[in-house]
Amino acid sequence: MEERLRYSDEELQEFKQIILDKIAQAKKNLEMLEAEAFNKDSNDITDTSAVYRTLDDDFTSEAENKEENARQAVRQRKFIKDLESALVRIENKTYGICRVTGKLIPKERLRLVPHATLSVEAKMNRK
Repeated sequence: MEERLRYSDEELQEFKQIILDKIAQAKKNLEMLEAEAFNKDSNDITDTSAVYRTLDDDFTSEAENKEENARQAVRQRKFIKDLESALVRIENKTYGICRVTGKLIPKERLRLVPHATLSVEAKMNRK
């Protein structure tokens, strides 16, 4: 039985739709994270109002939350970039090919991690 070298155009279109859906969701998530991290939806009273702020812990906790949201926003931007790179691979018809082994990455893996560039086998050998 001959081993396939790439996914068919129909299969690539299926993956493209999965990726486009994930990009749309990731952009929504990024927008929310950035709004929370940078108070885009706030009139800045929350940062200066002392009404419910009697302990330094409240300020520390809020600052830590903003920092965590900012870190998550950075990760979300990278995820979007990786998904967009996957779209380029689809257009080049190289999507789903392991960059180490040259074999097709299983569909099940690509459905779960659509921006994957390594098969599980290759990823495990890197450790």
